[in-house]
Amino acid sequence: MTTSDDFYAFDITLHRLGVEPMPAGEVAAVHVDEWGAWPTLAVPRERLSEPLAIAFDEALERLGRLERMFVEPDGSFVWTGRRHGRSWQVDGNAVELAGRLLLADLKGACPPDEFDRLLECIGWPGERLMMLLVRPGVLLAEETFRRHAVARAKASAGQSVPPG
Repeated sequence: MTTSDDFYAFDITLHRLGVEPMPAGEVAAVHVDEWGAWPTLAVPRERLSEPLAIAFDEALERLGRLERMFVEPDGSFVWTGRRHGRSWQVDGNAVELAGRLLLADLKGACPPDEFDRLLECIGWPGERLMMLLVRPGVLLAEETFRRHAVARAKASAGQSVPPG
């Protein structure tokens, strides 16, 4: 469970999980890194090319409404803030497919509630998401990602976001 002073630290790609149940054998393996052991998802590769329900332009418009958010028409964005004496920043890039949001790359750190505000801009919680940890290339369920992001932030408190 997160507390009011928790932060998330991450380097991820958001993908659509979809509303249909995952195939049998949902858990692929356990990924172990310096922040713990994390069950990963076994997802057919073709599922990674399924766009989210939201239109690309609508997602950018929603993101642009967040205070301290700077969004470029090509889908790149940066969002900054300050909480509990700590500055935070999320760098992102939204990718379009056939007019819809295919995925979003996110790197940085922020409080969990701010992360939720960002996700709301792309249709969450109605749109189920999974998170790809970029460097190890493993997919995590949202709940697992959130625990990973808190553990990573606690391990790197006061530092820049570490790779991985």
